[in-house]
Amino acid sequence: MNILDLIGRSSPLFKRDIEQFDNELNKKISKSSFLILGGAGSIGQAVVKEIFKRNPKIIHVVDLSENNLTELVRDLRSSVGYIPGDFKTFALDIGSHIFDVFMSDGKGYDYVLNFTAIKHVRSEKDPYTLLRMIETNIFNTDKTITQAIENNCKKYFCVSTDKAANPVNLMGGTKRIMEKVLMNRSQDISLSTARFANVAFSDGSLLHGFNQRILKKQPIVAPKDVRRYFVTPEESGQLCMFAAIFGENRDIYFPKLSEHLHLMTFSDIAVSFLENLNYTPYICKTEDEARSKINELIKKKQWPCLFIESDTTGEKGFEEFYTKDEEIEMTKYNDIGIIKNKHSSFDHIDLKRLRKKYTTWLENGELSKEDVANELMHYLPEIAYEDLGKYLDDKM
Repeated sequence: MNILDLIGRSSPLFKRDIEQFDNELNKKISKSSFLILGGAGSIGQAVVKEIFKRNPKIIHVVDLSENNLTELVRDLRSSVGYIPGDFKTFALDIGSHIFDVFMSDGKGYDYVLNFTAIKHVRSEKDPYTLLRMIETNIFNTDKTITQAIENNCKKYFCVSTDKAANPVNLMGGTKRIMEKVLMNRSQDISLSTARFANVAFSDGSLLHGFNQRILKKQPIVAPKDVRRYFVTPEESGQLCMFAAIFGENRDIYFPKLSEHLHLMTFSDIAVSFLENLNYTPYICKTEDEARSKINELIKKKQWPCLFIESDTTGEKGFEEFYTKDEEIEMTKYNDIGIIKNKHSSFDHIDLKRLRKKYTTWLENGELSKEDVANELMHYLPEIAYEDLGKYLDDKM
C-alpha cells in the first residue's frame, strides 16, 4: 500500500532538501555520537534509521519497549545491515534510577535526541495518566537536559507537536510547557525541537487503527470534520534529523505548507484506504449498525464505515504549526520552516511549584483531573482548554 497515495501526494515531502543537504548530513553524522531516547517508537525508529545509514561513530538507543527495540534491530539488519560504529540498544525507563546510573557511567555523546512522550489526547481523561504525562513530557525532559549538560553533550533535541501551537488540549499544553523548559535551559546547552503533522500509520494513530480494524474484521470509524496534515514515518524522521543536526539554539522546525502538503479529513483517507484494498465504503448511521453488518458486507466487498462529527474533549478542528506572534524563517529550506526564538522572548518557567504539587498528589493519593488541569493552566494562560465531559475512549 502506497502511503503517499493515501495522503494525497505523489512525491516525498523533503526530497529536495535531502538532495541538497545530504553530503553535509553524512559528514556531520559520521563524525558524531548519538543517544536516542524513545528510539523504538514510530518516530524514534524513523530517526534512528536515518542516522544509522549515515554511519555515526556511536548510536545508542534507549526505549522502554523490548519488543519495539527487537523490531528496530531486525529492521536495521534487514535493510541497512551493519555499520563500523558502535550500535547498541538498552531497554530502560528514562525516568528510572537505573537510567540515571547509565547516564553517569562516563558515556560521552555529541547529541541527545529525546522522543519519549505521552502523545495521545485520549490519555488526558483521568488524573493519573495526566500525572504520567507531566512526568514524561515535562519532568523527564528537564532531567535529561541536565544529564546532557553534565555529560558535556553539544546538542539536545526533543520532539514537540503541532498541538503545542495555540493548545486546546492538556497533552498539547504539556508539550508547550516542555518547549518553554527548552528555551529556559538554552543558556546552558544548544537545544532544538520540531512540530509536525500527523504521522500516517504510526503506532496508535487513527490510520494505524484502520489496519487493525481490517485485520480484526471490524468497522472503520473516523471524524468527518477534522482536517489534518499528514507526513510519512520516513518524513517525520527526516524532519527531526534536520532539526537536531542543523537547528540553531532554540529553533523549532516544522513542515512548510506548500502544494505538496495539504489538509485532508480522516474520513477521506478512510475511503482511499478501503478503495486501495478493493472495498467499497458502506456508510452506517450508528455503531450498532456498523458492528452488526460487518460479516454480510465483507462478502459483498463492502466495509461498514461510521463517519461522525467530532464532539470530544481536546479536539481541534484545524491544524497549525506556529502562532501569529512567532518569528518565522522560510528561506533556508525548500519544504521546512523554522520558528526562531530569542531567549528574552520567553518568560522564565519555574517548575518548583509543579513538582511540589506533583509530589503532594502522589503522597496524599487525593487528586482530581480538575486539580491537575488547573495547575497546568497556571503555566499556560494562553491555553483554550474546555472539558466537554466526553473523551475518545467513550466511543468506537
